[in-house]
Amino acid sequence: MVVDVVNVGEKAPDFETVTESGEKFRLSSLRGRRVMLYFYPKDDTPGCTEEACSIRDSYNAFEGSDIPVFGISGGDAKSHQNFKKKYNLQFPLLMDEDFRIAKLFGVYGKKSMYGKEYMGIERTTFLIDKEGKVQGVFGPTGLEKVKTKEHADQVIKFWGLRI
Repeated sequence: MVVDVVNVGEKAPDFETVTESGEKFRLSSLRGRRVMLYFYPKDDTPGCTEEACSIRDSYNAFEGSDIPVFGISGGDAKSHQNFKKKYNLQFPLLMDEDFRIAKLFGVYGKKSMYGKEYMGIERTTFLIDKEGKVQGVFGPTGLEKVKTKEHADQVIKFWGLRI
């Protein structure tokens, strides 16, 4: 289990990376806009696919409210590109191959599955307000856990967006 997760009311840590297509990204460049930043364990796995497709299917609600959405995971550019293309995802996937950003947000740590322990990303979404502060967190230490098939609905309800 990870500790020291960035909490509601705290300033979201600024970071730089690139998207799956190589475009430069800096979180602080989005000040003045609300932002959805969701960390997911791995491209093209069942839960991560359900979550990404939930967001894809409700993307108009985010776009219509001028809320950019960014997925972030440890996969490489090719993996992110294939995942995005396979499921027709409209939003950028950010690179975090060394898990530096996941560690910065406190969502990288020891996990276990089928009795095996390993290090990985805890599925967590940060909803960031216009001032760059975390307004909501969905994940193990947040408001509620991410419901992969209904995650877009969780965020839409939290922010009161029109569908």
